[in-house]
Order: sequence, then structure tokens, then C-alpha cells
Amino acid sequence: MGGEAGAAAAAGSEGRVKSLGLVFEDEHKGSYSGGDTVAGHVLLEVAEPVALRALRLEARGRAAVAWSPSDSPATPASASEVEYLNVRLNLREAPAGEGVLLLQPGKHEFPFSFQLPSELLATSFTGKYGSIRYCVRAVAERPTLPAQSIRREFHVVGHIDVNTPALLTPVLKTQEKMVGCWFFTSGPVSLSAKIERKGYCNGEAIPIYAEIENCSSRLIVPKAAIFQTQTYVASGKTKTVRHMVANVRGNHIASGTTDTWNGKMLKIPPVTPSILGCRLIRVDYSLAVYIHIPGAKKLMLELPLVIGTIPYSGFGSRNCSMASRFSVDVSWWALTLPERPEAPPDYSDVVSEDEVSSCTPLYPQPPRWEGGARCPVFACVRDFRFQPPPLYSEVDPHPSNVTETRPVPFIL
Repeated sequence: MGGEAGAAAAAGSEGRVKSLGLVFEDEHKGSYSGGDTVAGHVLLEVAEPVALRALRLEARGRAAVAWSPSDSPATPASASEVEYLNVRLNLREAPAGEGVLLLQPGKHEFPFSFQLPSELLATSFTGKYGSIRYCVRAVAERPTLPAQSIRREFHVVGHIDVNTPALLTPVLKTQEKMVGCWFFTSGPVSLSAKIERKGYCNGEAIPIYAEIENCSSRLIVPKAAIFQTQTYVASGKTKTVRHMVANVRGNHIASGTTDTWNGKMLKIPPVTPSILGCRLIRVDYSLAVYIHIPGAKKLMLELPLVIGTIPYSGFGSRNCSMASRFSVDVSWWALTLPERPEAPPDYSDVVSEDEVSSCTPLYPQPPRWEGGARCPVFACVRDFRFQPPPLYSEVDPHPSNVTETRPVPFIL
């Protein structure tokens, strides 16, 4: 009876909440993903006894798109919403049979913890016509006064692994444009561009391979850029926003000449990863290689690009392409050694004349031949591997096979 009377007295008084705070367990955690646990504490400090109905935590995540009509006031606004997260936790509530909970003066701490859905969540994003946001909100309900609340957002990333086969495939496109019109054509300009894979991550540099042929009479300039395309869908209508996030410029190409990009680098700046699974907001990227032609429309090739979150591991199509690229250079490794041991090389064939002259001879050198050296000096003979000579034996192991001694040919 005394407790109820005290609670009623506290409910009758306004009380004063000095501060209401919300902290995450790991404040340095940059982002969360599906299946992760979000934990923290709600901090409540009161200067005098305060009556509460309940202290609860709400966690919400949603994608929302909306824009106002631009044609006429009679056109209704377009808006749509998709919910990804909805969690409600009671951190403290009044005992059964009592309408209020009395908090004594001082600091109070209430822990909370909840798990994000295991399915792939859309990445946090804020754009011109919509956003994807996740937040937690602590609410202190008062019996006689308006509820007090505090809200904090947290970042969610929907992971995209660039090591999947679909994102490891090279992308190649070719296009040609005739410069001029009707009878005043000056010749064609052709462009071929390629990237080694479709998926990259923030901070990576994309090597661009391109070949530009200028058969026109004009001076052209090749360029490359990364474009971000935002697509918003609401009430069956679509809005698109496109802008450049990075670019690089090549050298001028004169008339009748060609230019080649052998891996020209274009670094990806910190951007939002591709958003592909949300039905209201989609964020796509493309690598555009284009040619600026004075007095004509530019020639452009757009290669699809996906900005992922799990970096390239180094095992995939790049290894295959690198191996095929250098297969000619290392093909000599496939040559097998002869079955029969070959004779060791002559000393003069292995050591160059410079090395011989740099050493002090222990014995007098024989006189030089009048006609010069009988055999050429091979400076690269040391790069080849010879089998060691056979063990010394007074018995010839191959008496019937040896007919005559011939010099061993070498192909440089």
C-alpha cells in the first residue's frame, strides 16, 4: 500500500529527467550486415524521483521513396516504402498491478541486444528522391508528461562478393563512328575497350585496355569515367539520377594515327556499393570509355561495373588470363631434357673472354690462332642448365653409339 502511494505521489509530481542517452557496445564498428548482433545501452540520468510507464527500444529499417509532382498541383505525389527491420524491446516496465515505475535519483543503465535478419539487407543509402535507413530509438514513456526519446542511426551493408563467377568475367565492347554527315564525311573513328572483370571494390584501380583508331581528319581525345546511376521507383513511376564519380583523360590522337591503352588506371573513390536487391532504390555503376570529337557527338562505350564489398582474392579469371598471356613466354619450360646425358660444355663456351682476362692466369696462355676463334663465344650459354657430367670411368658406357664428336648447337 505504501509502495502504491509512493508511486502515485511520484506520478503526481512532474519529475525531471536530466539526460537520456544511447550508446552502442562497439562505437568503432563501421557497419553491420545481415545476421549481426546490435548491442548497446540506454543511459538515463534523473535529478529527482521520476515515474515512468515503460522504457522501450525500437529498431527500424526501411527504404522510402517520394517526390512531389512537378507538372500540376492536381497530380498526386508519388511515394513508396519497404520495411527491412522492425524490432521492439521492453527494457523496463512497471510491475504487474502497478501503473508506473519509480526511478530514484542518479544514473541508470539498461542494456539491449537484438539480431538483424539473416537474409541480405539493402545497403544504407541517402539520395535525391529516397533513402535506405536503419536506426534505434529509446523511448521513456511518462504518465503525465510527453514521452522523451533519443534516436541513433547505424550503417548496414549488404555484402557483394566480387569473386563470384559472374563478376570475374571480362567485359569487352567495340564500336565505330563515321565523323561528318552526308557527302562531307572525314572518316571513321573506331574504339575497342576491355576490363578484366566486372566486379571491383572501393579503393581499387581498374586497368583499362583500349585501342583507338582515328581515320578522320580531326584531332580527338580519349577519356574514361565511372558513372553512378540511381533509379527510384514509387507508385509505378521512375526517376533516374546519373552523375560522374571518377574520370581519367588520355593523350590527343592526331588524324591517321592510333593509340593503345595497356592498362590505364582509373581509381575507384569511396562510393556506395552497388544496390541491386531493393525494389524501390537501385544503384548501378558503369565504366564509360569515350572519345571527344570536335564538332560531332562523342563516341562512347559503356562497360557494366559492380562495386562490391568483399575484395578480389586474386584467384579467378585474372589468373587464367595472365597464364594465357604469358604462355608463349614460358613455353620453353615444357622442353624435356634428353634421355642420354650430354657431354659437359667446353670451358671457353661457358666463361666469357672478359671474365678470363680479369683473372690472373696460372699458366702461360697458348698462342692465338691467326684466323681468329674457331668457334663463336655464346654469352648466354650460362642461362641454360646442363646435366652434370657422368662419373669418371675408364670404360665407355656408350661404345657403339659414339661415332664422332660434334659441337652442341644452341639457339639464342
